[in-house]
Amino acid sequence: MHPVLCGLAANTALPAELIDRLIAVADTAVDTALASRPDLSHAQVLALASRADDTAVQLVYEGRLTAPDVDPVTHPQAALALLGEHVGQPEWARLFALDPSVERREKLAACPGLPPDAVETLATDSDARVVAELALRTTSDMAARLAGHPHAEVRRAVAANEATPPAVLAMLVTGEGLRPAERCLVCDRRDTPFVHDQGCQRTDCDLLPGASCDGSHESTVHDMQLQALRNPATPAGAVVGFADHPSTLLRQQLAARPDLPPEVWGRLVDDPDAGVRGELAENPSIGVAQIRALATDHGYDVRRRLAHNPRVPLDVLDQLATEVRIGSHLLPRIAAASPAEVAAMAGSKNPALRMLVAERRDLPNGIRDVLARDPDAKVVKSIARHPGLSEAQLRAMVDRHHVRVIAKVAANPDASAALLEDLAGLEPPGHKVFREIARHRNATAPSLLACLSNWSARSLAAGHPALPPHVIVELLSHDDWQVAEAAAANPSLPPSVMSQWVLGR
Repeated sequence: MHPVLCGLAANTALPAELIDRLIAVADTAVDTALASRPDLSHAQVLALASRADDTAVQLVYEGRLTAPDVDPVTHPQAALALLGEHVGQPEWARLFALDPSVERREKLAACPGLPPDAVETLATDSDARVVAELALRTTSDMAARLAGHPHAEVRRAVAANEATPPAVLAMLVTGEGLRPAERCLVCDRRDTPFVHDQGCQRTDCDLLPGASCDGSHESTVHDMQLQALRNPATPAGAVVGFADHPSTLLRQQLAARPDLPPEVWGRLVDDPDAGVRGELAENPSIGVAQIRALATDHGYDVRRRLAHNPRVPLDVLDQLATEVRIGSHLLPRIAAASPAEVAAMAGSKNPALRMLVAERRDLPNGIRDVLARDPDAKVVKSIARHPGLSEAQLRAMVDRHHVRVIAKVAANPDASAALLEDLAGLEPPGHKVFREIARHRNATAPSLLACLSNWSARSLAAGHPALPPHVIVELLSHDDWQVAEAAAANPSLPPSVMSQWVLGR
C-alpha cells in the first residue's frame, strides 16, 4: 500500500484526467479507495472491476456495477454480490446452486428472492452449512419444512429466522412434535463425546470455542434455544420456563424479551446472576415495582443499565444519577421527557440530573442559557456542544472551568475561528482539544498548525482543507503513513503536486 496514492485516490479534487492513470498504476488498497469515488465513469468502473474480485464486489455494493457488466464465470463473487442485492440474473442462481464450492453455495443461500428451483436444490444440499444459511432467511413455508431437518445446525438457523411460524418455533424450543436431531457440526468432525478446546490452535478447525457433543448435540441445541429466545416471533408461553434454566446466557436472553408475563419479571428480579438482572433492568416492558426493586440492586452494572430504561421514573433516575456513573450521553428517558419535566430537571438541586438533561440538543434557549452558567463543570461539559450558544457564552465557560470543559467547547458547531485559535494555544494542551479543533469546520491555519504538533490530532489536521497548501505538500513525506495519506486526500493539495505523484510513477 502506498499511502500517498491511497489518499489521492480518495481526494475529491483529483483532476479527472488523473483517475485513469491512477487506475493503471494502482494496487489493491488504491483500488479500494478508487472504487468509493462517486465520479467514476462506466469505463473506469469496468476497468477497476476487471482487476480483482474484491474490487468488483465493492463496486456492486456501491451500486456502480450491474448485471450486464458481470460474467458469473469469470467474476463469480461479483455475481453472487448482485444476487445478494436482488439484482442478479435468475439463471446465475441455478448455476451457483450446483457449484462445487461450498462457500459459493453458502453465499447463494443467503441471497433473497431466489428462483424456487434453486431454493429446492439448496434445501437438499449435502452440506449442512449451506442448508443452514438458507434456513436463516428463507420463507415461512420453507422454514417450517427445514425445522425437521436431521442436522441440528439447520434447526438452529430456523430458530433465528423471524419468518418461522410461531408454532414451529415453539416446537423447536420444547422438542414436542419433532424427532431429535441426528447430527451437528461437532459430531460431523469428531468422535463423541467431544468438547472443543477454548484455545484450539489448529488452523484447519472451524468449530466454535467450547462447542461440544456427547450424542445429544448439546452446544448446538443450546445455541438453537438462544436464537429462539432472541426471536420475537417465538411465543412467550414457550419460553417462560427458561426463567429457571441452569444456563445464564439463556436466562439473560429471556430477561430481555418485552413480552414476558409479570410473574416472570418477579422471578428474574431475584435471579442470582447480575447479568440477568441487568438485562431485565433495561427491558422497557417491566413494571414500576420491578424498576424500584432494581434501583436498590448493587449487582454489577444493574443500576447503570436501569438508568437506560425508557420507562424509569424521574425520581428513580434522580437517585441513580447520584449513585451510579451513568456517563454523559442522552438517556432514553431524558430524550422523552416533557417540557415540564425538562424544566424541572434543569432546575434540580442535583447536578448529576442537570448534567443528564443538558445532553439534550433541543433545549429551549432560556434553559440552555441557564445551564451554560451552571456552577458545576460536569453540567457545563454536557451543555457546551449545544447549538446556538454565543461566543461570549463559550468563552465564559472556558474562563470558569478551563481544562475541564475546553474539549467540549471546541466541539461546539458554532465555535468561531478566533475561539478555536485561542483554545489551541491554552496550557496545558489536551489530546481531545486538538482532535476536536482538527475536525472542526471553522478551524483556520493557525489552530491547525498547532494541532500538527499533537500525535493524536495530526492526521485529522493533515486532511483539513484550511491547512496551507505548502504544509500539506510537506506532510506527504511524513513518517506516519496515516498523516501522509490524509494529506494526499486533502482537497487543498495543489493539482500540480497530484500530477507529479501520479504521473511520475
